[in-house]
Amino acid sequence: MEQHDKIQIFEEKRIRTAWDEEKEEWYFSIVDVVAVLTDQPDQRRAAKYWSVLKTRLKKEGSELTTNCSQLKMTALDGKKRMTDVADTEQLLRIIQSIPSPKAEPFKLWLAQVGRERIEETIDPELTIERALETYLKKGYTREWINQRLQAIQVRKELTDEWDARGVQKGVEYAILTDEISRAWSGMSTRQYKNFKGLKKENLRDNMTTLELVLNMLAEATTTEISKQKAPETFSDNIEVARAGGKVAGDARRAIEVQTGTPVITSKNAAQLNQIVTRLIEGTVVEDNS
Repeated sequence: MEQHDKIQIFEEKRIRTAWDEEKEEWYFSIVDVVAVLTDQPDQRRAAKYWSVLKTRLKKEGSELTTNCSQLKMTALDGKKRMTDVADTEQLLRIIQSIPSPKAEPFKLWLAQVGRERIEETIDPELTIERALETYLKKGYTREWINQRLQAIQVRKELTDEWDARGVQKGVEYAILTDEISRAWSGMSTRQYKNFKGLKKENLRDNMTTLELVLNMLAEATTTEISKQKAPETFSDNIEVARAGGKVAGDARRAIEVQTGTPVITSKNAAQLNQIVTRLIEGTVVEDNS
């Protein structure tokens, strides 16, 4: 694990975290979270509470405590010690078992998310409606959202084609996606995310409209080439991915020649939305002046 320690502050109390770059996963110190949610006066009491909770979870038949990892984290005295940590899913499960008023909002949120997922299984159209609502709340423009929703469909068509060609989900999907990304942007997915200062965030959610369109072109072209050439081996699929990405790469270079500016930007969604917000606020000020 390539681990990067970081301190998060919640209600003026510190929660130690670690970012695993390879897995793209945050890990949280369980004792720190327990201390915050149960108002424990010190780490020793929080550790004791977690010990009792672990025993109770085992009696309930939960394998959570077996699956939780340990990492070296910096203690209050500055020394690094092995500490029980949980990823996001594990942490939410632990919070469900903590009888505390501070944990109740998390439990209500989990219940709401569970209900929504069941509803979306019954009526998949709700997924699109909720995605639209979420993007609007985050400050994206409707024009960008339309492109993003179209990008989801293009990606689905590509993965359906990969499934038909025997490509395995997970590692093989990731390899082919990287090949497409390198061919059109000059960077792997991880390099692209690093360039934009992203960690767990979705790369496509942090693309400009033009970046998104070129990525769509690369994936749509890969799908079409695959349908025509019908690759039989994984090596064949890699060649198809490179060919599809190259089409968008050529388009990117042509655009850059015409505009004189790079298509790929280091700006992420937060920065882009700040610019939009400033523009809107500026317009309001001008209208009122």
